[in-house]
Amino acid sequence: MDYLEYKGYKGTVEYSKEDNCLFGKVIGMSQDVILYEGQTLDELRSDFEAGIDDYIAGCIAEGVEPRKPFSGRLNLRMPSELHARVASLANSTGTTINDFINKAIIHELDHHCATS
Repeated sequence: MDYLEYKGYKGTVEYSKEDNCLFGKVIGMSQDVILYEGQTLDELRSDFEAGIDDYIAGCIAEGVEPRKPFSGRLNLRMPSELHARVASLANSTGTTINDFINKAIIHELDHHCATS
């Protein structure tokens, strides 16, 4: 699936059969919602970019920092036994749990991309 991208924000591209239009929303924004639509891809992209520009302008007007999608913080839940195993292995290799999990995720993503 392709996405629209603008100023570090990524948005979906979807089609509504019922409304006969394209629509989408910016992904990774857990507290703010940015929606857009259009009859053509050019209209969709234009509304997407305008929505982001409006969001940023609104934040600036209110004196708040615009949120970026995917803050880099992830609350991960796992069984306590797995947590203990990860902590033990991370400690034995001289790394943090966070670094260990990041490396494991990168390894899995690289493996997935190589087989796709």
